[in-house]
Amino acid sequence: MPLLDGDRLVEDIFARVADDEPLPEGAALVSIDRLQREGDTLAGRNAPLGVALPPGTNPATLKPWLPRLALVALTLPKHRDGRAFTQARALREYHGYTGEIRATGHVISDQYAALLRCGVTTVAVPEGTDATTWTRMRDTIPLAYQPAMTGDGDTNLLRRRVSLARHDAGANGAPGGV
Repeated sequence: MPLLDGDRLVEDIFARVADDEPLPEGAALVSIDRLQREGDTLAGRNAPLGVALPPGTNPATLKPWLPRLALVALTLPKHRDGRAFTQARALREYHGYTGEIRATGHVISDQYAALLRCGVTTVAVPEGTDATTWTRMRDTIPLAYQPAMTGDGDTNLLRRRVSLARHDAGANGAPGGV
């Protein structure tokens, strides 16, 4: 399955490995159960390591391994399930994770901008996906209500309102602030 990374489709280098399978030489994506069982051994590998975090799992369970993980794959079981959005935001904001966060499962193009705002870096998309459809959906509404993990500056409505209020107050001779 290809990955959407920004405006382009890229190849997935991670091999998904079942709990009872041997690890490949290259990049491996394992379950949280396997990571918890074999964490020290897995963390000592000289290849990129990723973990699949199920929707109901608290991202804090990954804390001991986050510095070693190159990928955290989050699953959207259906497009109405927003737990992956919360997990991505928690990984970035509360746990300081800087590696790749991938959205997998039932992801639709309408969700692309919101996923990016929460800290997701790649999205697993079906074969034959046209990247321009996803980027068009991402760019359709350039403003959002909530602040993003991506340092979006004035594209956040709250920040824009505060900035305008300060500007208007300063222009009227009143002290700035909201």
